[in-house]
Formats: sequence, C-alpha cells, structure tokens
Amino acid sequence: MVVYIDLIFLTNLLIDTVLLLVTAWMRKLRPAWWRLLLSAFLGAMYVVMMFMPQLSFMFTFLIKFGLSVCMLLIAFGFVGLQTFLRTIGAFYVVNFVAAGGILGVHYLLQRRGELFNGIWFTATGGMSFQTQIAFWFIFCVFGVTMLVFYAVQTSRQRTERISSFMGDVEVRIEGVCVKCTGLLDTGNQLNDPLTRMPVMVMEASLWSDHLPRDWSRFLADGQADNLVMNMEESYAWRDRLRLVPYRGINKSTAFMLAVKPDEVKVTMKGQTFIHHRVLIGLDGGRLSSEGRYQAVVHPELAVSQDTDVSA
Repeated sequence: MVVYIDLIFLTNLLIDTVLLLVTAWMRKLRPAWWRLLLSAFLGAMYVVMMFMPQLSFMFTFLIKFGLSVCMLLIAFGFVGLQTFLRTIGAFYVVNFVAAGGILGVHYLLQRRGELFNGIWFTATGGMSFQTQIAFWFIFCVFGVTMLVFYAVQTSRQRTERISSFMGDVEVRIEGVCVKCTGLLDTGNQLNDPLTRMPVMVMEASLWSDHLPRDWSRFLADGQADNLVMNMEESYAWRDRLRLVPYRGINKSTAFMLAVKPDEVKVTMKGQTFIHHRVLIGLDGGRLSSEGRYQAVVHPELAVSQDTDVSA
C-alpha cells in the first residue's frame, strides 16, 4: 500500500482550517489568520504521526483531547474558563457533524454486498465493521456537510433574531377584539400625513368577519381607494376608515386602507404598551410567507404610551 504523506498532510491542514473557521463563526470570534493556520498545522502534524510506530503512545484519549485544547488555545487564546469551555463544545459539535455527515453519506451510498463485505468477526465472537472511504469522497462530502451545516445555522440564527423582535398584538374596535403576532419593524416610518398617527399594518384576513364581502380580494389588488368611494352608507365602521398614502417598491404612490381602532395593546419582551392614537393598515396579502407574524408593528408603538383618544 502506498501512502502519500504530503497529500494527507495538506488535506488535514485544509480540513482543520475549515473546522476552526466554522467554530469561530459559531462563537462569533475573529482570530488572526496566522493563529488559525498554526493551529491547523498542529492538527495536521498529529495525523502524520499516525504513520510512525514509535509514536503509537500518543493515540490515547487524553492525548487527543489535550491536542484539541492546544489547537483551540493557539487559535483563539484564553479569555475565560466559561468562554473557553463553550468554544471547546462548539469545536466538537462541528467535528461530530462533519464526521457524521461523511459516515452517513458513505453508508447511504453503499450496496448490500458492499456493506456485508465490511463486516468481520473477532476471535472472541464479536462483530466489527471495517470502513474504507476514498480520499476524494471524504474531501467532497466534508465540503458539502459544512455548507449544509452553515446554511442550517444561518437560518436558525436569522429565526432567533426575528423572534427577538416579535410580540403579541391586540386590537379592539367597538367590542371586537383581534389578536395576532406582530413583528417590530424599526425601519417602518409609515404615518398618516394629516394626523401624524403611526400606522401598524395587519393582514386584512384577520378582519374578514367584520369587513364587507370581497374586500380582501380588492385590497390584494391594490384598489383601496375604489373601496372607500363605493362603500355602503350603512357600514358601521365607515367613519373609522382612512386612506393612507405610501410609496411602493417601484417608487409609485399608492393608498392603503386603514381603520381607526379604540385601543391597541402591544406586548414585547415582557412589556405592554397601550395606544389610542394609531391606525391599522389593512394588507390584502400575507406579511410573512411562513406565517410567523400577521402584523408589522410601528416602532413608536413599542417605546411609548398615549392616553389621547381623539382622532
């Protein structure tokens, strides 16, 4: 059997560097590039030692764990015990994900005959498994595994960030109470130009039982101004309706149908804010493709309260 030590060394150097980079990304650390390379060099040298029989004593659990600690100390330094223990945990999670992905894909692609050819029995009657994985297979699957892991972690972090800006919304109009989940949009500056009241956008479907028939369809088509002009005189909330101009994505001006509520209650991060001077803009579509929230909360509704009920 021919073993290319230089190829094994370079491969492990690259893999260890990627593992350290992913660990740094998970822990939000920014180490110097030379520290990462020096740490990866130590890990790659350890793999090369496997081919030296006189160094077989180094392949014990304590030595392996000590090596990983040394690699992390070189790459990230020591700030505090708690921080360092979390970095060790993140490093091993990344390693287990990479190793598990490689073995999982390997056995997933194996045929029945290949699987049973890798099983052998020991002299004591025990059963063992022999795993033979090609070099290029490890290299390719490792890259794919890390990309998938990065995508999953990025999606999880994005979800956590969004969740930190979400809260409960409760709107009351003449005895009607509608509750939903709202997302605080710090960039939302939509206000009624006449009264300067902030506008909180909600899905019109939440109010379908209290709006005239087919209004949701017209709102989805952007025909809010036509609805107001053709509204029946007997509609109970006629005096509460407003048309709020806003600028769309294509920079054109459009109108949003809004209703004046009696009270809006916003609860975020354990704090409750009650407002009366606010308009509820009705959107004919879905504000969240995943259905995580049904309202977009104006930033003024999460920082102050008012007691003025005049419209």
